[in-house]
Amino acid sequence: MKIIGFNLSKILIEKKEKTVEKVQVSQNIDIKDVAKDKIPISDNDILKIDFKFTINYSEDFAKIEFEGSLLLLPEKDELKNVLKSWKEKKIPEDIRIGLFNFIMNKCNIKALNLEDELGLPWHVPMPKLNPTEEKN
Repeated sequence: MKIIGFNLSKILIEKKEKTVEKVQVSQNIDIKDVAKDKIPISDNDILKIDFKFTINYSEDFAKIEFEGSLLLLPEKDELKNVLKSWKEKKIPEDIRIGLFNFIMNKCNIKALNLEDELGLPWHVPMPKLNPTEEKN
């Protein structure tokens, strides 16, 4: 299955005025809808997957939300399998893992920029260099 499109329809970032001693951050991806669709550049059916990616800071300190959609070009069998699974509000694991990784890659980069603009702590740790110890 190939990802042929990624679109964001909503970006929300909210920071409360209260201070918090120790901030904890959680992330969540929610698949809101999966539907068969058509695009003008192909005769093949595609899958449109609507999602919501949320980053919550503890004690309602801040929140970041992204909503959008992915367009996927599936094989014939994949299209039927995904639509059948979605009737039970599930996505096959072999497809879900790739989708979630793609959504996180796209949204985490944007979230880091927004967090920097609002002075929020980053939701993922940044790599740091540490001085090396000299051994005698």
